Amino acid sequence: MKMRKRPNILLTGTPGVGKTTLGKELAQRTGLSYVNIGDLAQEGELYDGYDEEYQCPILDEDRVVDELDDQMVDGGMIIDYHGCDLFPERWFHIVFVLRTDNTQLYTRLESRGYAGKKLQDNVQCEIFQTIYEEAMEAYSEDIVHQLTSNTPEDMDRNLEQIVQWSEQWVKDNN
Repeated sequence: MKMRKRPNILLTGTPGVGKTTLGKELAQRTGLSYVNIGDLAQEGELYDGYDEEYQCPILDEDRVVDELDDQMVDGGMIIDYHGCDLFPERWFHIVFVLRTDNTQLYTRLESRGYAGKKLQDNVQCEIFQTIYEEAMEAYSEDIVHQLTSNTPEDMDRNLEQIVQWSEQWVKDNN
Protein backbone atom coordinates (compact mmCIF):
# COMPACT_ATOMS: atom_id res chain seq x y z
CA MET A 1 0.00 0.00 0.00
CA LYS A 2 1.32 3.43 -0.97
CA MET A 3 1.93 5.87 1.87
CA ARG A 4 -0.34 8.91 1.74
CA LYS A 5 1.50 12.13 1.13
CA ARG A 6 1.25 14.59 4.02
CA PRO A 7 2.28 18.26 4.13
CA ASN A 8 5.20 19.89 5.94
CA ILE A 9 4.25 23.03 7.88
CA LEU A 10 6.56 25.69 9.34
CA LEU A 11 5.33 27.69 12.34
CA THR A 12 7.62 30.66 12.85
CA GLY A 13 7.60 34.02 14.59
CA THR A 14 9.25 35.89 17.44
CA PRO A 15 9.67 33.94 20.70
CA GLY A 16 6.47 34.21 22.74
CA VAL A 17 3.92 34.40 19.91
CA GLY A 18 2.42 30.97 20.60
CA LYS A 19 4.17 28.64 18.12
CA THR A 20 4.67 25.77 20.58
CA THR A 21 1.11 25.80 21.93
CA LEU A 22 -0.29 25.90 18.39
CA GLY A 23 2.16 23.29 17.08
CA LYS A 24 1.44 20.71 19.79
CA GLU A 25 -2.32 21.14 19.43
CA LEU A 26 -2.05 20.96 15.65
CA ALA A 27 -0.09 17.70 15.86
CA GLN A 28 -2.83 16.18 18.03
CA ARG A 29 -5.55 17.28 15.63
CA THR A 30 -3.83 16.30 12.36
CA GLY A 31 -1.60 13.36 13.27
CA LEU A 32 1.39 15.23 11.82
CA SER A 33 4.70 14.98 13.73
CA TYR A 34 5.64 18.04 15.79
CA VAL A 35 9.27 19.13 16.19
CA ASN A 36 10.36 22.07 18.34
CA ILE A 37 13.81 22.99 17.00
CA GLY A 38 14.95 24.26 20.42
CA ASP A 39 14.12 20.89 22.00
CA LEU A 40 15.67 18.95 19.11
CA ALA A 41 18.89 20.95 19.44
CA GLN A 42 18.96 20.43 23.19
CA GLU A 43 18.38 16.68 22.96
CA GLY A 44 20.98 16.19 20.22
CA GLU A 45 23.35 18.89 21.50
CA LEU A 46 23.21 20.51 18.06
CA TYR A 47 25.08 23.61 19.14
CA ASP A 48 28.02 25.57 17.88
CA GLY A 49 29.10 27.57 20.93
CA TYR A 50 27.39 29.93 23.37
CA ASP A 51 26.14 33.49 22.90
CA GLU A 52 27.19 35.47 25.98
CA GLU A 53 25.15 38.54 25.02
CA TYR A 54 21.85 36.63 24.78
CA GLN A 55 22.80 33.98 27.36
CA CYS A 56 21.88 31.06 25.10
CA PRO A 57 23.55 28.35 23.03
CA ILE A 58 24.17 28.98 19.32
CA LEU A 59 22.31 26.61 17.02
CA ASP A 60 24.41 24.51 14.63
CA GLU A 61 22.10 25.06 11.65
CA ASP A 62 23.79 22.55 9.34
CA ARG A 63 23.50 19.75 11.89
CA VAL A 64 19.83 20.61 12.52
CA VAL A 65 19.09 20.42 8.78
CA ASP A 66 21.01 17.12 8.47
CA GLU A 67 19.13 15.71 11.47
CA LEU A 68 15.70 16.46 9.97
CA ASP A 69 16.23 16.02 6.23
CA ASP A 70 15.02 12.40 5.88
CA GLN A 71 11.85 13.06 7.91
CA MET A 72 11.12 16.21 5.90
CA VAL A 73 11.42 14.30 2.62
CA ASP A 74 8.86 11.77 3.95
CA GLY A 75 6.47 14.62 4.86
CA GLY A 76 3.90 15.07 7.61
CA MET A 77 6.02 17.39 9.76
CA ILE A 78 5.24 20.52 11.78
CA ILE A 79 8.42 22.49 12.50
CA ASP A 80 8.42 25.19 15.21
CA TYR A 81 11.27 27.71 15.29
CA HIS A 82 11.76 31.47 15.66
CA GLY A 83 13.93 31.61 12.56
CA CYS A 84 13.18 30.32 9.11
CA ASP A 85 15.93 31.09 6.61
CA LEU A 86 18.09 28.16 7.78
CA PHE A 87 15.66 25.57 6.38
CA PRO A 88 15.71 24.49 2.71
CA GLU A 89 12.87 26.00 0.69
CA ARG A 90 11.93 22.53 -0.64
CA TRP A 91 10.97 21.37 2.87
CA PHE A 92 7.73 23.30 3.34
CA HIS A 93 4.36 23.34 1.66
CA ILE A 94 3.17 26.26 3.80
CA VAL A 95 4.69 28.74 6.25
CA PHE A 96 2.71 30.44 9.03
CA VAL A 97 4.24 33.49 10.71
CA LEU A 98 2.53 34.12 14.05
CA ARG A 99 2.23 37.77 15.07
CA THR A 100 1.43 39.18 18.52
CA ASP A 101 0.64 42.63 19.83
CA ASN A 102 3.86 44.14 21.29
CA THR A 103 2.45 44.84 24.74
CA GLN A 104 1.30 41.25 25.08
CA LEU A 105 4.56 39.93 23.69
CA TYR A 106 6.54 42.02 26.19
CA THR A 107 4.51 40.57 29.08
CA ARG A 108 4.83 36.99 27.79
CA LEU A 109 8.61 37.26 27.35
CA GLU A 110 9.08 38.98 30.69
CA SER A 111 7.22 36.12 32.39
CA ARG A 112 9.69 33.72 30.70
CA GLY A 113 12.57 35.56 32.34
CA TYR A 114 13.66 37.56 29.28
CA ALA A 115 15.24 40.86 30.27
CA GLY A 116 17.41 43.70 28.98
CA LYS A 117 18.72 43.48 25.43
CA LYS A 118 17.18 40.04 24.79
CA LEU A 119 13.72 41.33 25.72
CA GLN A 120 14.09 44.59 23.78
CA ASP A 121 15.50 42.91 20.66
CA ASN A 122 12.69 40.35 20.51
CA VAL A 123 10.00 43.01 20.87
CA GLN A 124 11.73 45.14 18.20
CA CYS A 125 11.94 42.07 15.98
CA GLU A 126 8.14 41.83 16.21
CA ILE A 127 7.59 45.58 15.64
CA PHE A 128 9.71 45.52 12.47
CA GLN A 129 8.13 42.28 11.16
CA THR A 130 11.62 40.81 10.90
CA ILE A 131 10.53 37.15 10.83
CA TYR A 132 7.77 37.83 8.29
CA GLU A 133 10.23 39.56 5.97
CA GLU A 134 12.73 36.72 6.48
CA ALA A 135 10.00 34.21 5.52
CA MET A 136 8.98 36.23 2.43
CA GLU A 137 12.63 36.20 1.26
CA ALA A 138 13.27 32.53 2.08
CA TYR A 139 10.10 31.01 0.60
CA SER A 140 7.73 31.50 -2.30
CA GLU A 141 5.44 34.39 -1.26
CA ASP A 142 2.26 32.42 -2.02
CA ILE A 143 2.96 29.90 0.76
CA VAL A 144 3.74 32.49 3.48
CA HIS A 145 0.81 33.56 5.69
CA GLN A 146 0.61 35.81 8.77
CA LEU A 147 -1.66 34.79 11.63
CA THR A 148 -2.64 37.01 14.56
CA SER A 149 -1.91 35.27 17.86
CA ASN A 150 -3.09 37.48 20.73
CA THR A 151 -5.97 35.62 22.38
CA PRO A 152 -7.18 32.05 22.98
CA GLU A 153 -9.83 32.80 20.32
CA ASP A 154 -7.09 33.64 17.83
CA MET A 155 -5.40 30.35 18.71
CA ASP A 156 -8.62 28.39 18.09
CA ARG A 157 -9.23 30.16 14.78
CA ASN A 158 -5.63 29.58 13.64
CA LEU A 159 -5.88 25.94 14.61
CA GLU A 160 -9.12 25.49 12.63
CA GLN A 161 -7.67 27.28 9.62
CA ILE A 162 -4.49 25.17 9.54
CA VAL A 163 -6.37 21.89 10.15
CA GLN A 164 -8.68 22.72 7.20
CA TRP A 165 -5.73 23.70 5.01
CA SER A 166 -3.95 20.45 5.93
CA GLU A 167 -7.00 18.29 5.13
CA GLN A 168 -7.43 20.05 1.79
CA TRP A 169 -3.72 19.60 0.97
CA VAL A 170 -3.98 15.85 1.61
CA LYS A 171 -7.06 15.61 -0.69
CA ASP A 172 -5.35 17.60 -3.43
CA ASN A 173 -2.06 15.68 -3.28
CA ASN A 174 -3.11 12.03 -2.93
